Amino acid sequence: MLNYKRYRKNPVVEYPEREWPGKEIEKAPIWCSVDLRDGNQALIDPMIVEEKIEMFGYLIELGFKEIEIGFPAASQIEYDFLRQLIERKLIPDDVKVQVLTQCREEQIARTFESIQGCSQAIVHIYNSTSTLQRDVVFHMDREEIKGIALKGTRLVKEQAEAFPGKVILEYSPESFTGTELDFALDICTAVQKEWGATKENPIIINLPSTVEMNTPNVYADQIEWMNRHFQDRESIILSVHPHNDRGTGVASAELALLAGADRVEGTLFGNGERTGNVDVLNIAYNMFSQGINPELHIEHVNEIIEIYERCCKIPIHPRHPYAGKLVFTAFSGSHQDAINKGVQAMKERGGEYWQVPYLPIDPADIGREYEPIVRINSQSGKGGVAFIMDTYFGFKLPKAMHKEFAGTIQAISEKQGEVSPEEIMEQFRIEYLNQKEPLHFRKLHVSDLSGETKSQFDTRVDVIYTDHGERKTFEAVGNGPIDAVQRGMQESLGVSIKVLDYEEHALQSGSNSQAAAYIHLLDSETGRVTYGVGVSSNITRASIRALFSAVNRLGLGKQEGL
Repeated sequence: MLNYKRYRKNPVVEYPEREWPGKEIEKAPIWCSVDLRDGNQALIDPMIVEEKIEMFGYLIELGFKEIEIGFPAASQIEYDFLRQLIERKLIPDDVKVQVLTQCREEQIARTFESIQGCSQAIVHIYNSTSTLQRDVVFHMDREEIKGIALKGTRLVKEQAEAFPGKVILEYSPESFTGTELDFALDICTAVQKEWGATKENPIIINLPSTVEMNTPNVYADQIEWMNRHFQDRESIILSVHPHNDRGTGVASAELALLAGADRVEGTLFGNGERTGNVDVLNIAYNMFSQGINPELHIEHVNEIIEIYERCCKIPIHPRHPYAGKLVFTAFSGSHQDAINKGVQAMKERGGEYWQVPYLPIDPADIGREYEPIVRINSQSGKGGVAFIMDTYFGFKLPKAMHKEFAGTIQAISEKQGEVSPEEIMEQFRIEYLNQKEPLHFRKLHVSDLSGETKSQFDTRVDVIYTDHGERKTFEAVGNGPIDAVQRGMQESLGVSIKVLDYEEHALQSGSNSQAAAYIHLLDSETGRVTYGVGVSSNITRASIRALFSAVNRLGLGKQEGL
């Protein structure tokens, strides 16, 4: 039996005056990428310097203005990487590099060595403050833990006074979510005052969900409580750094923004230790889908994936939000039908806003326009097959025909699994367009009888066709070419047929356009019905081909040798 009694609930915040549930996200936060530090340290095969440089350059292209590049005081590779960025002048003037260090004198000194020559940098100090770590790791009380943070702040302040560039201090009470709120406020306020933060020179107070310990609403309560109790709030940039242990990192970050956070630290696609950091791209695309400018250049998700996978050596899951190969596909028949109708409605109405069921954004807006939206398997329905035929090949199947052709495709998918658009089109040719045996329409001549008062019909046709390869002809009259050919086939073949419905449309625009015609035909003797399809540059010929196609599909051609 699952031993759930070994665990107990983490405490929630008693905070009935919360206001965040009634707020909405209205603008993008300050983004800080930690791909090169928090993300890189979680890789099985960490990036080499060349890969780091490529990733750093691409993060700048994406629009990040704050990038944590590593722990230069603890890693020679990260120290060398930072020195290359500075010496090769790879850091734009409007981009701040962020360096992490513990609150130790030797590490802070080494950190300032690493940023020499940098015009501006964020020096990020931290120490763990949680109840559990104070007890089992550090064996210290609150004042001792606060003393570590204050010592680190003083050391950074001393180094910053002699540093020729601008230094911004960031302080993180690590394991904030496991820290009593009154103590978290006490230690952050002490650091804020020791640094001398002002509105003109603010401090970054970063409140990490180092380990997700509860539902996202609890994190939001913690953030709002801190936000409302900070002193001199204008001197603080309130930052969050959610992890994803419970799988709710994105929700935690979004609710934290409602609760007053100004800044989000995270990684591309949520790379990081354990289940990862918060996925910055996920949040950014969520904002985009709500009509909010995410302030990142994320129009080409396939390019982002390619660079990420190459540098990080981690594949993107096919169901990853926005980026996965399958997120803009639909296997369910009802979903496919709704997508089909939604796209058609968009075309017909020409609306200003994107509104298609099951597709929260237009895949084309993030560089996915050439990827399939609908895919067909045994769970697919008639709407999906019709969508493929229309979107890929221009055949707008009559609604009554959807079920007939979808049944054929479903039988194939039940044997082999997914059926590609090309396979669907090939089956369409086999089932309809190439139905030329035993009766193969060859030639048609149409005469107008409307001036001949003796005739009750307005059209005469002369038809040449082959029956099991034998050339044959018939002449018939009717009200229009289709009616005349139908009557001629009944007489020459000895069958009783009735056209139930007829539709036609152009397959493509221009002088070389082809027309598609669909005939819904009834065998009056057996009650069986089916569709026939014909294609030609001449709509009349397309119609007659569709009629012959339907007759062949019903098996009404003469048997050979009779």
